[in-house]
Amino acid sequence: MYRLLSAVTARAATPGGCTWGHGRRAAHQRAGLPQLGPGWVGGLGLGLGLALGMKLAGGLRGASPAPPSSAPDPEAPTLSEPLPPQEQPLAPWSPHTPAPPHARRFARAIDSSRDLLHRIKDEVGAPGIVVGVSVDGKEVWSEGLGYADVENRVPCKPETVMRIASISKSLTMVALAKLWEAGKLDLDIPVQHYVPEFPEKEYEGEKVSVTTRLLISHLSGIRHYEKDMKKVKEEKAYKALKMLKETESDQEKDLKEKGGKSNEKNDFAAKTKIEQDNEAKGRNSKPCKKKNDFEQGELYLKEKFENSIESLRLFKNDPLFFKPGSQFLYSTFGYTLLAAIVERASGYKYLDYMQKIFHDLDMLTTVQEENEPVIYNRARFYVYNKKRRLVNTPYVDNSYKWAGGGFLSTVGDLLKFGNAMLYGYQVGLFKNSNENLLPGYLKPETMLMIWTPVPNTEMSWDKEGKYAMAWGVVEKKQTYGSCRKQRHYASHTGGAVGASSVLLVLPEELDAEALNNKVPPRGIVVSIICNMQSVGLNSTALKIALEFDKDRSDIP
Repeated sequence: MYRLLSAVTARAATPGGCTWGHGRRAAHQRAGLPQLGPGWVGGLGLGLGLALGMKLAGGLRGASPAPPSSAPDPEAPTLSEPLPPQEQPLAPWSPHTPAPPHARRFARAIDSSRDLLHRIKDEVGAPGIVVGVSVDGKEVWSEGLGYADVENRVPCKPETVMRIASISKSLTMVALAKLWEAGKLDLDIPVQHYVPEFPEKEYEGEKVSVTTRLLISHLSGIRHYEKDMKKVKEEKAYKALKMLKETESDQEKDLKEKGGKSNEKNDFAAKTKIEQDNEAKGRNSKPCKKKNDFEQGELYLKEKFENSIESLRLFKNDPLFFKPGSQFLYSTFGYTLLAAIVERASGYKYLDYMQKIFHDLDMLTTVQEENEPVIYNRARFYVYNKKRRLVNTPYVDNSYKWAGGGFLSTVGDLLKFGNAMLYGYQVGLFKNSNENLLPGYLKPETMLMIWTPVPNTEMSWDKEGKYAMAWGVVEKKQTYGSCRKQRHYASHTGGAVGASSVLLVLPEELDAEALNNKVPPRGIVVSIICNMQSVGLNSTALKIALEFDKDRSDIP
C-alpha cells in the first residue's frame, strides 16, 4: 500500500512524469493565462494519492461506505476540457416506462402496440408521441416515444403535456351537459336567449334559428376556418356525388348477386340529375381547390382575447353557409359560441367553470393553453417546412377557441376523462345488481344522449360512424356471418398547429353474467398525443384498443 501511494504521489509531483501538467501548462501559455507551477501540481497529486489510499484502505478493512461527495467547488479547475456540442454524448434513453404489476397480463398487447406506434412515428416523421391505455378503469400502460423537445433532447414521457386540440370539444360538452342536467340550459331554444350579442340569422331571406343542440353537432351552418362559401359548397356537392357513386357501386353488386335490376333506372336517373345540376351551375365534377385548415390564416391568430364574448367578433356577422339542421359543417367557431353560452348559463367565466370540472374529474394537469405561465413538462410543437426540414411551429394564441381546441393535457388525464364518461354510460346497467355504486359524473341518460349518432352528420376520422354530441360514434354492426364485426366505440380526434391527438373509448360488450359479477367502467380507453400536426391517430388507437381487448378476453 505504501509503495502504491509513493508511486502515485511521485508521479504526480514530478514535472517530467505528469503529461497532464505539461498539457495544461501549454494550454495556459497559448491562451495567455498565468502558468501553474509544479508545486501546485504536486499538491494536487498528493491529494489524489491520499484520497486513493484512504479509499483502498477503507475498502480493504471493510469499513462503512464513503459518504456522498460534496457539491463541486466552483473555484476548482476542471480536469478535462468539455466536449463541443456536436460531440456531447446523448443522455441515457429508457425504452419505456416500467409497467404497473397488473400490466403483465397485457405484455403481448403492449409489445404489439409499441411496435405499431414506432411504425406510425417513423412513417410520418413525428418527433414525439405519447400513449396511454386503461382497461376497466385501471391504467395498464403509458409510454413516451421520441422527443418532447428536440432541441434540448428532452424525451417524451407519460407526464408530457401537449395540445389536445379538438378533444377540447368533448370537454366543453361536459360543461353543457352539467348545465342541462341542472335545468340551467335549454338545448333547443335560440342561442340569443343566452348570448344576445350573437345576431339573429337569415338564410336565403328566411329567418332561421341557431340552437345549442345544433351547435354541438355542427349543424348550425356557422363557418369553420374557410371563409369562401362557394368553395365549401362545391366541396360538399363533390362529396355527395362521390358518396352516391359509391352507394351505386354497392347496389350494383347486390343486384348482381340477387339477379335483379329493378332499381337501375332510378339510380341512373338520380345520378344524371345531379350531374346536370352541377353543369348548370357551371361546376366541374371536382370542386376548385379548397385550402386545408393549416393553410387558413385564422388558425395562426396571435391576438389575445379576454373572454368568449369578445371572440365572437371573428365570425358573428358572417352569413350562415347552410340552413341550420340541414347539413353537417364541422365548425370550431361554433364551440366558441358554446363557450359564451356556458358563461351566461352558469354565471361563471368559461375557464373558471371548466377548471371546476377538471378538479371534479381529477384532471389536474389539464389547463387552457397560454404562453406566459410556466407549465411543467410542456412539449414543443413541430412541423416540416417546404424543404422537409423539421422546424418549430409559429407562435399562436388559442384564446379565441379554448372551448373548441385550446386545452393542454396528458394521456393520463385523458384516460381519467374517458373512464368517467364510460362509467356514466354504463352505471345504469349495473344499478339493479349493485345498489352501492356511486353515481356517474353525468347521468346514464345524459351519456346515452351524448353517444347517440345524430342524423345528417359525418365522422371524418371514421366513415363508418356519425357525429353525435361532441363525440364521433361508430355503432355495432355485422353484415355477414363469420365476417367483419364492427365494434361500438366513441372517439374524438384533434388537429392543431404542431399537434395531433385522439381519445377513444371501446365499451365492453356486456352480458348478464358481467352485470352480476363486475362493476363499471368496463372497456378499453386509449389516448394518444403527438407534437406534430396532420397525423391521423384514430385507426391506430382503435387497433391498440382491440389488441388490449383481445388479451383481456383471453384471460379466464
